[in-house]
Amino acid sequence: MSLPVPWLVTPEGLSIRVKANPKASRSAIKGVVELPDGPALAVAVTAPPVDGAANAALLAFIAKTLGVAKGAALLEAGDASRIKRVLIRGDGAVLAERLTALMACSAR
Repeated sequence: MSLPVPWLVTPEGLSIRVKANPKASRSAIKGVVELPDGPALAVAVTAPPVDGAANAALLAFIAKTLGVAKGAALLEAGDASRIKRVLIRGDGAVLAERLTALMACSAR
């Protein structure tokens, strides 16, 4: 039985539910966390949550981690919240495979 994933392949790409942790000591994907309303990808970024800096750092970090251009990562929802919805434009199935592989590597 596989655990639910916090992302969804869409016609536009990959939509990821993220729990952001700003002002961390280093940027990293921390894994999947279970929230009362479903799973989210926990992502730490070093930028503070001031003037959109943490959102910009989050998008840049996810884009770099998935090997896509910065412009391919868009904030769909959650601008002022720790729980966000991020869209990565591109081939959603390929992006989901990359993210699944990254999660498997980080779990070791």
